Amino acid sequence: MNYRGQDKTFHERHKPTVGVLLTNLGTPAAPTAEALRPYLKEFLSDPRVIELPKWKWWPILHGIILRVRPKKSAKLYASVWTEQGSPLMSISLEQTAKLNAYFERKYPGKVRVKLGMRYGEPAIGKVLREFQDEGINRIIVLPLYPQYSGPTVGSTFDAVAQELIHWRWTPELHFINTYHDHPLYIEALANSVKAHIAEHGEPEKLILSYHGMPQRYFDGGDPYYCYCQKTSRLVAEKLGWDKDRYITSFQSQFGKEEWIKPDTSTTLQQLAQNGIKKVAVICPGFSADCLETLEEIGVENKKLFLSAGGESYHYIPALNAGEEHIGVMGTLVGKYL
Repeated sequence: MNYRGQDKTFHERHKPTVGVLLTNLGTPAAPTAEALRPYLKEFLSDPRVIELPKWKWWPILHGIILRVRPKKSAKLYASVWTEQGSPLMSISLEQTAKLNAYFERKYPGKVRVKLGMRYGEPAIGKVLREFQDEGINRIIVLPLYPQYSGPTVGSTFDAVAQELIHWRWTPELHFINTYHDHPLYIEALANSVKAHIAEHGEPEKLILSYHGMPQRYFDGGDPYYCYCQKTSRLVAEKLGWDKDRYITSFQSQFGKEEWIKPDTSTTLQQLAQNGIKKVAVICPGFSADCLETLEEIGVENKKLFLSAGGESYHYIPALNAGEEHIGVMGTLVGKYL
């Protein structure tokens, strides 16, 4: 009797369910100072985010920032909050639902997708424990940050590891740490630019704005800056554009130290002052629209450009829960199924 054959057939019929953990930065539970304070505390206490000794950083964080910033940030969050709540959360939940449907069509009953946030809820550790409770012993983690950086993807890995070190039986784990140059991701970005041009006309300059980071992180070996540059170049090549038609810049600077350049706000003002009248801005590093895209880019930087002499400013939305983006996620994860 071929027991090996019987065993193989049994396991083929009863493959364990695969858990897919989508992660993003997170969001406060409400656009209030009370909700912002614990969220910002968790975020800004992460040593991957603020690479300073505690003795130096904590008096600043607890003595100044957490006393002042929550109220200021709450007003900004309130300006983008919707009936569904935080844009980042509602879009992330939609991405999760659509990716579940995507895999259900391809692998019925085999894949379960859940959402975890690095800061706030649903916490990454909690979601991993849900997989454990459901008997899932193969997990694929997809941080929705296309360009690896320590403060985002590295920090996500830390959160996953901090949970799994407590498990007696650790799962088979696949961690996707970057997809900055994946052909389908590049194509999706290029297609979003093409769709925008079809509706609004071609800008004189396309600004590809990424979240910034302190210069010393790059000097210390973080590849993020290089990955952003490569994403921009590949999108331009996909569009058939030369380097004079686009600019890569970095937004959301925080604190007084030097950050990677050029700065998005300064770049937009200089373009307007130099006679550029029509620009479009896309944020390839953001997989879902959030405060940094909707308010900072969509409102604040628009005002800066127009007040400096610009005439036409458009923000091209993130890929969000569009079908093409879901296909990108499905392909990234599908490699490990």
